[in-house]
Amino acid sequence: MAQPAPGLETIALGIGTLGMALGTLAFIAMGAGETNEKKQEFYIITIFIAAIAAVSYFSMFMGFGVIEVVVDGEALVIYWARYADWLFTTPLLLLDLALLAGASRNTIATLVGLDVAMIITGLVGALATEGAAMRIAWWGISTGFFVVLLYFLVSTLSKNAAQKSGDVAALFSTLRNLVIVLWTAYPIVWIIGTEGTLGLIPLGVETAAFMVLDLAAKVGFGFILLRSRDVLDQASAPSAQAAD
Repeated sequence: MAQPAPGLETIALGIGTLGMALGTLAFIAMGAGETNEKKQEFYIITIFIAAIAAVSYFSMFMGFGVIEVVVDGEALVIYWARYADWLFTTPLLLLDLALLAGASRNTIATLVGLDVAMIITGLVGALATEGAAMRIAWWGISTGFFVVLLYFLVSTLSKNAAQKSGDVAALFSTLRNLVIVLWTAYPIVWIIGTEGTLGLIPLGVETAAFMVLDLAAKVGFGFILLRSRDVLDQASAPSAQAAD
């Protein structure tokens, strides 16, 4: 397996830490003075997304949250802190989308359940030591949960958003499409990288790729959402409860 470029992992994790920390501060500033409790939900959720990711990246940058597992006689570096990050931040991202769309509690529970199953089975795949085939099998199970999650995003959640105003529906579509594109890249990077044991890209490149995806999916997502203050006003306006 190819070795990572010297220092590339450290640089990527450092950029990730700085980017998430700056995103957190920016989101706090954007939400300062907001008194509408419904709108505050979007700011609070989005701030915690970036803050949790910042802590995760800092831990990895400092050498914590990482272990080695031996697969077929070869030691693989696994950043388990990345999965801990995703376990909390990805449901929060979905919650932002669900609140924007005016989704029901049943829909939110379904999305979060699918997401948690996706992350946990992905972590099992990353930690599996029985061989490459077993790791890839767990990747397939995790990807299966992801495909079902996508179905709910483009069907039920989109149907809820279509009942909102044009501006809210348009913002939802933008954020939903961003999530679909970026989240689809994660399992691809995983399977072609060192964790999928294919090793088509080295660990340093894999770490940098995940960092870019994380910044776009968390900080980029947050800026698009929170800068749309007028749209959030419309989304926070009292309306009929969404159907299950």
